Amino acid sequence: MGLKLRETAASFFFEYDTPRMVLVRNKKVGLVFRLIQLVVLVYIIGWVFLYEKGYQSEDGIISSVSVKLKGLTATNISGIGPHIWDVADYVFPPQGDSSFVVMTNVIITRGQKQDICPELPDAGQCNTDSDCIQGKYSRQGQGIMTGKCIHFTSDVKTCEIFGWCPVEVDDQIPDPPLLLEAENFTLFIKNSITFPKFKVSRRNLVEGITTRYLKQCTYHKKKDPFCPVFELGHIVKESGQNFHALAHKGGVVGITIDWDCDLDWPVTYCKPVYQFHGLYNDDNNVSPGFNFRYAKYYRENGTDYRTLYKVFGIRFDILVNGKAGKFDIIPTMTTIGSGIGIFGVASLVCDLLLLHFLPKRDYYKQRKFKCTETKPSKSTISQEKEETSPSPMCNLQNNMTGSQ
Repeated sequence: MGLKLRETAASFFFEYDTPRMVLVRNKKVGLVFRLIQLVVLVYIIGWVFLYEKGYQSEDGIISSVSVKLKGLTATNISGIGPHIWDVADYVFPPQGDSSFVVMTNVIITRGQKQDICPELPDAGQCNTDSDCIQGKYSRQGQGIMTGKCIHFTSDVKTCEIFGWCPVEVDDQIPDPPLLLEAENFTLFIKNSITFPKFKVSRRNLVEGITTRYLKQCTYHKKKDPFCPVFELGHIVKESGQNFHALAHKGGVVGITIDWDCDLDWPVTYCKPVYQFHGLYNDDNNVSPGFNFRYAKYYRENGTDYRTLYKVFGIRFDILVNGKAGKFDIIPTMTTIGSGIGIFGVASLVCDLLLLHFLPKRDYYKQRKFKCTETKPSKSTISQEKEETSPSPMCNLQNNMTGSQ
């Protein structure tokens, strides 16, 4: 028993098993085998290594964006007179966030104060006082109902409300847009990014950009691709939209800054790429454009008043995307290992052809697989030294093996 254990241990530690290899001389199968290997090799080298850079480890981006606009325009609105609009008037919010609105059109309602007045017909038309429930607020209304039905005009009655009066009546959007000159306004974008894993920080004010250059340059995809100063009209045009149409009722434009950095090269090659996208579709007539309201408040003779602005504008959303890659032995070995595993597809396909589809598939099966049966003898010695006796289905294979 001890001898048998020693032999078993010796065979476990000092013997090596390897699969049986069969060399098949078949032009068609050989050609398929090499073609599959070639395709796998091109995929691994061309796609995985060169295009996807499978030899690199990657890191995500952390980003900060601030903006600054410049531009002036003058309007002459009926009933208001000449007015100069600067950055403090037409940019919302004023802090310079990565998402902001540039006003291009406006409807102004002056001299509103908290009082009672008739509601607009679209929101509170009525026939009797019973149609106006005291304390109720209509979703489309501009105040709280007092419970009375009064004349809005000589022919139309609406519910009386308590709110900011007179209500906003003018719903005619000026055309052409009042601030159409915003097409020539400029936008300065400052973007700082970092890849914490590789401890690399960059700004979109890359090498070669000086204070003097910033005062003169304007972004152009081919002539000045790294200039961070953009004309709003050029941004809208590059997004595939018309500035006049967008300025009339408002819209949304996306600005993306892409950082795709290969840190196996000097860090100066890590530079931003700007792209512009139209996010507004005017084909849908439901809630078209982009608008919001804000008010400026003042006090006169002890009464609070406000001027209400219904603003139509272009909203700009700045999105920063990016990743960085650098050589790392671990992903390199992982990619190589998976590539070697993919090479096994060639053998799998060729085995399917040989063993299941070719005319001589039975012959190839006999050559590939060795089949034996064991017959233990009655004695103890013969149990340790087993005699192998081929089964009938293996006779042809054994004859071929003997002839070798």
